[in-house]
Amino acid sequence: MRPFHEVFPMATDPNDSDRNDRLPGVPTVESEASAVADGGSVPTNVDQNGDLGEIEFTRPTEGTSQNVDDGHPDERVGVPDGASLDTPEYGIRSEMNGIETPDDKTWFMELDEAVIQDDRCIQCGTCVASCPSDSIGIGEDGLPELVKMCTGCSLCWDFCPRGGLRYERQWKITGGEDNVSGAGDPITEFSAKVGDDWRDNAQDGGVVTSVLIHLLEAGEIDGALIATESDDEPWKAESFLATTPEELVENAGSFYNQTMALGNLEVSRWEEKLPDKPLDDISLALVGTPCEIEGVRALQDFDWDYQSQNAGVRAIDYTIALMCTKNFNYHKLIGEQLEEKRGIDPEEIGKLDVLHGKMMAYDQDGEMILEESVEEFHDAALKGCDECADFSGLCADLTVGSVGSSEEYSSVIVRTDQGMKAWEMTADDLDHHDLEDRSAIGKLQGWDKKKAFESLERPFDPDAPRFIEYTDHAQRYDTEPNPHEADH
Repeated sequence: MRPFHEVFPMATDPNDSDRNDRLPGVPTVESEASAVADGGSVPTNVDQNGDLGEIEFTRPTEGTSQNVDDGHPDERVGVPDGASLDTPEYGIRSEMNGIETPDDKTWFMELDEAVIQDDRCIQCGTCVASCPSDSIGIGEDGLPELVKMCTGCSLCWDFCPRGGLRYERQWKITGGEDNVSGAGDPITEFSAKVGDDWRDNAQDGGVVTSVLIHLLEAGEIDGALIATESDDEPWKAESFLATTPEELVENAGSFYNQTMALGNLEVSRWEEKLPDKPLDDISLALVGTPCEIEGVRALQDFDWDYQSQNAGVRAIDYTIALMCTKNFNYHKLIGEQLEEKRGIDPEEIGKLDVLHGKMMAYDQDGEMILEESVEEFHDAALKGCDECADFSGLCADLTVGSVGSSEEYSSVIVRTDQGMKAWEMTADDLDHHDLEDRSAIGKLQGWDKKKAFESLERPFDPDAPRFIEYTDHAQRYDTEPNPHEADH
């Protein structure tokens, strides 16, 4: 191979114009100041010797920026006519991909459309616990939200007590043929209270706290998932795992907003509080509203992996339902109804109670500062509660509430052998006698059913299949059948 300089002889003398002329393609000195071997240009402010000259800056344009005071800060300006800067939504993308969604798939977007956006969510957290891909979380508003890609497995829809779960069928599956009329078919019932000093801070007879303490001290459970007061917002309930009698006593009492309890069943979250043993051996009690108990009972009936929530679902060995006709949105009840409308500082409230159809509030000294019909607080109630016919916790081991017993006593309904076991551990330390007024519970259960029948847009049928198809629900509730394809 011939040397490079023999193929293209180099002009070594810049003054030898004749030689430069004789070499086509070899740049002259003058042209080298404005061009380089790769075809680019030398910097504008550098001369042919590489010296930096006077630098000139381009000043920013003035008076042409968007005025955010008069318009929206996210408004796009100067977009050419006919150009779209938006990412195509799911509907158009699915058309472009040519992919059809199988008819039997139900997505979180459909649960969101039919329940959450329709203001029917009861904040039980069952959808979070059921998701096998951990795609559902809890938003700052206390409602379920998608945090990862939805796989369309349909489970969040199937197990939602306001969506695909026919909760009255779950009553029958859990409690038997007689568990759908009146207050169900309990084993036995009592009116009871505890005599300990801590009961002053408890709700009614303090029975729930006493039962949990006895289960804990007997080694039957490693902890109890209960409600505690938020550190930041007074009277806002949050999920809490109590693992000592002291924690149970400290958190005695009721809160009138949901905690998304079943969305907090990831046992590893509480790992530092639990004994050092395999998660499969952990045993928990769950105190919740009837809808929460319905949800966890349905989840426990099936054998599959619930990802991070699975161990928590399986760990629940005792369930205690609190009698409930309705629950409330925290901000609407405490912020709007009590603080703004009635001038009651949440920090001044020592106890809240709903009893005999009245909302009652007491100050830190135990003096009553509010007594009004609970119907006056209807605007703060969760609308999905109107569709619930389960006042007395028909799927729980134990049901506890104030209806049917005199003041300072709690009504206790024992529904299962597991509930009887818990009751027998506790009864000797309680002041108890036969339930004072069973008819009161039956009447309120009947009233709750009547209200639910008026609100439900679907038939109430304990013998129908446990799971309701989304398409059937959408037709009855006039809901968008494929909201993800409609770009909602």
